[in-house]
Amino acid sequence: MTRSGRRNPLLLFAGDIAALALSLYLTLWLRYGEIPTAQTISPYVLPFAILFGLWTLVFYSSGLYGKRLALFPSRVPAALLKTQFVNILFAALFFFLIPTFGITPKTILVLYLITSLIVIATWRLGVYPLFTSRRAREQAALAATGGAAEELYSEVNGNPHYDVEFCSRDMSDPCATIVIVDTKSAEAVARNLSMYADKQIIPLEDFYEEIFDRIPLSELGLGWFQEHTIGNDSFWYRVPKRAMDIVGGILMGLITLVVLPFVWIAIRLEGPGPLFIVQERFGKYGELMKAYKFRSMTKNEAASSQWVGESENRVTRVGAFLRKTSLDEFPQFINVLRGELSLIGPRNDTLGLGERLAEALPYYEARYLIIPGITGWAQINQQYEQGNISPQSIEETKMRLAYDFYYLKHRSLTLDLIIALKTVKKMFFRVSAW
Repeated sequence: MTRSGRRNPLLLFAGDIAALALSLYLTLWLRYGEIPTAQTISPYVLPFAILFGLWTLVFYSSGLYGKRLALFPSRVPAALLKTQFVNILFAALFFFLIPTFGITPKTILVLYLITSLIVIATWRLGVYPLFTSRRAREQAALAATGGAAEELYSEVNGNPHYDVEFCSRDMSDPCATIVIVDTKSAEAVARNLSMYADKQIIPLEDFYEEIFDRIPLSELGLGWFQEHTIGNDSFWYRVPKRAMDIVGGILMGLITLVVLPFVWIAIRLEGPGPLFIVQERFGKYGELMKAYKFRSMTKNEAASSQWVGESENRVTRVGAFLRKTSLDEFPQFINVLRGELSLIGPRNDTLGLGERLAEALPYYEARYLIIPGITGWAQINQQYEQGNISPQSIEETKMRLAYDFYYLKHRSLTLDLIIALKTVKKMFFRVSAW
């Protein structure tokens, strides 16, 4: 059963590759006015095979394999249009920067943009739904209470694209073939196993994760952290992740050196103040570290316990640009190369704010059981209040914590790659908005 609208990404991926290849074949047919032969196609096979790989990465980072577009198919055409324009720009740069293939496909790229839009839209909106025709929604009972349960009930029953719906809040109701239980209800099921032998029992936490890609904070306890966070990561995760951090840290350092004189001039023109700030922040296991950033606010309050708006300290105009483009973070390449930070992980807090949040939120300090990161699962998923690009309240921080704990539970190289791709996408759209 596909409970969250995930339609089989492997089928989508295979269909997209076939659609891209068919688009190339049709484009060459249109360009040369005859059915392409092996001799006609051969010069394009290698460069376009490379591009197909790049384009599917762009598809992924744009959410075309994600749950949201599966649940809201009306958004697919606009997403495809934007994505294909980006892909054609990449292709133009590819052939310009790598002329060794001996082809200059200006006309072909224009034709390919039009052809591929038609073919991929036909596949995604016409053919693919035939393979994933929906059966009647499976009936479930939600035997749970609390904020997470109410959030789940509203989301699932408010969206007909899910393959399941809640028909009852009573786990013994005969309408249900699935029962979603919280800790209290699970105890009742355990006492009467024979009553539920014909039903599928799913913990609230697991079902909530499937729907929202975050952890319900109300379901957390010491046992959860013992199961999912205590213990060392495997060698096959630690070593490649560290290698990625070193390569990424070097790239960040090079970019920092390139933009540094321009940032210095912009900050000087806006007013007095240092170019860099040094903040005391929490590292792994709560140990303090010094983080280096371009200054983005009027004052350097290194250990501030306040959010933006709670004091006279304000984001400057140059600082707003640095934050929108994430350039203020790039001097932290020093921390990444030292091993104090990772590229991917829960975002760490300044000393004062971290202490304030640890007092307000249970289990908050568990975020630091692993090395913190510059970007993370929360940063690519959470929607903040208008104008914010980071949490600026306890409620927003609770949501960030739910995403951070999801990362703690599921951390892997695959998840890190997903976060990296989607972070690049967010940075690209932030820059393009200026």
